[in-house]
Amino acid sequence: MRYGFTTGSCAAAAAKAAAYMLLTGKEKKTIIIDTPKGIPFQAEVEEITRTEAMVCCAVRKDSGDDPDVTNGTLVFATVLLSDRTEGEEGGKILIDGGVGVGRVTKPGLDQPVGNAAINHVPREMIVKEVTEICELTDYKGTLKVVISVPEGERLAEQTFNPRLGITGGISILGTTGIVEPMSSQALLDTIRVELNVKRAEGCKAVAVAPGNYGQAFMKEAYQYELDKSIKCSNFIGNTIDMAIEAGFEELLLTGHIGKLIKLSGGMMNTHSREGDCRMELMAAAGIQAGIDAAAAKAILGCVTTEEAVRILERSGSLSETMAVIMEKASFHLNKRADRKLHIECIMYANECGELVRSAGAAELLQKIKKAGE
Repeated sequence: MRYGFTTGSCAAAAAKAAAYMLLTGKEKKTIIIDTPKGIPFQAEVEEITRTEAMVCCAVRKDSGDDPDVTNGTLVFATVLLSDRTEGEEGGKILIDGGVGVGRVTKPGLDQPVGNAAINHVPREMIVKEVTEICELTDYKGTLKVVISVPEGERLAEQTFNPRLGITGGISILGTTGIVEPMSSQALLDTIRVELNVKRAEGCKAVAVAPGNYGQAFMKEAYQYELDKSIKCSNFIGNTIDMAIEAGFEELLLTGHIGKLIKLSGGMMNTHSREGDCRMELMAAAGIQAGIDAAAAKAILGCVTTEEAVRILERSGSLSETMAVIMEKASFHLNKRADRKLHIECIMYANECGELVRSAGAAELLQKIKKAGE
C-alpha cells in the first residue's frame, strides 16, 4: 500500500518554500524536505502569494492509501519578516497557528493551553527546514511562520479534537512525517504470522503489547525489551483468539493505561473509532475505590488518562483504583479466552511507571524472558 505524508510534513514543506521565496525573491514550485522517518518528501507548491515582507503558499496533503479526513487538504504556511527577538530556537523562528488550526484549551496534550495545536515534532521540522533556508541566504533575523488550513474547522468536526479540548480546527500532527496506511486485515494477518512463528519455535507463553509505548519503563523495571513482544495494535481480542488457535497456553499483555483501561469495560478493540469510555471507566473504578464526587467529576473532565492518574494519586486512592481496574480487565480478558488461555497483565503510565499488575504477571514475564534466551 502507498504511504503518504503527514500534515506536519506538509506544514514544514510549505514553510520552507515560503521562507525560500521571501529571502531569495525567487519563485519556488517544488520543494524537498527530510522527514524524521528518513524518507524525503518532494512537494508541489501551490497558491503562492508574495509581497516584500511576506510569502504565503500551500502544500496539498496526500495520505497515500490511508483513509484520512485531511487527504487532499491544502496546508498553508505564511512566513513574515519579524523584528521580535523572543520565541523558539533562540528567537529565530516563531511558530503559530492561523485559520483552521486548532487551539489547545485543556491541559494534558502535546502543547500547553493557549498554544496552536501544532505538535512538537512538526514544530521541530518547521524550525529545521526554515533554519536551513536562513543559513543558505545568510539571514540572521527572526521569521514568523503561521500555519493555516482553511478547511480545518469543518474537518475537525470529524475528529476527536472537540472532545479533547482543541477548538477551531485540526491539529498539525506526525511523529515520523509519514502516513503509513492501516489495513486491518493486513495487520491481523501479520499478528497471526508472528504468533505462528513463535509457537513453531516451541514457545508456550507469549508477550503481547499494543505497541512500543512504554519501552523505557519495561526495560528499566523488568529488563525486558518491549520490541520482543508481538504488537497487537488495537486488536487485543483478535490476538487472544489467534493465540488460542496457535496453541499457546499463556499470554502476558503489557501496555499503557490509556489503551488498557478500555479492557475494564470489556472493549477488546481499543481503537477510538470503536468508542472512548476511558474517563468514565476511571471515574467509576475510583468511586468503587472510595474517591469523592469532586475527584470523580475532575476525572470526567480530563483529556488524558495521565491527567486522571494524577488526580487519583492526589486523592490517595491510586493503588486501590488500579486494583479495581485490573480486576475488571482480567475478568474480561479471561472471559474472552474462555479458559483456553491463561492471561496476565501489566499496566503503566509515563509519569508513575507501573500502576498495577495481575498476580502472576511478573512470574510469567520471567518465564517468557528465560524461554527467549
